[in-house]
Amino acid sequence: MVREHLMERGITDRRVLGAMAKIPRHLFVESAFANRAYDDEPLPIGERQTISQPFMVALMSQALELTGGERVLEIGTGSAYQTAVLAELCLNVFSVEKLCSLAVKARVILDELNYYNVALHVGDGTLGWPDHAPYDAIIVTAASPDIPRPLVEQLSLRGRLVLPVGTEDAQTLKRFRRRLSGLQEEGLGDCRFVKLLGRYGWPD
Repeated sequence: MVREHLMERGITDRRVLGAMAKIPRHLFVESAFANRAYDDEPLPIGERQTISQPFMVALMSQALELTGGERVLEIGTGSAYQTAVLAELCLNVFSVEKLCSLAVKARVILDELNYYNVALHVGDGTLGWPDHAPYDAIIVTAASPDIPRPLVEQLSLRGRLVLPVGTEDAQTLKRFRRRLSGLQEEGLGDCRFVKLLGRYGWPD
């Protein structure tokens, strides 16, 4: 049902559809919401954070245009559901989470599901993770008022950066491609995410 629903909403990448069908989303939500785990809606995961709706996870993953050999930086590990999807789609995932409590839970479930190609780091996601740069693709799962400059600097030439940009109440999901001439921007639709907190995002 997950696969059919996503296809109806315009997801065409077969690798993304396969990953979404494979990963048990109910393991990434709190037990109180287990009966809603496969509804196409965001759900709370504690710490005033949410697990994104399946369609948005699929849309952002598809927008990264992954073929299997990439190194991907994820900003906002959260429940680690998006992280697991990325782990199915690329070679290595480097994920940054601001909240230690969420990072600890994420590591446990990723290990239980044998996603050992994921490295986690606790810190300010707006600074990226320069130790492992450059990245072939970067995904940000929280909304920023503008593009965090360190993320652009850590993106490889021809790399893709996908993130929601806008105000607290009105955001657009955007994809940026890094070219020799600069960033090429493309809008992917309206969205609503929690705020990206940090030096190059919203103030704490």
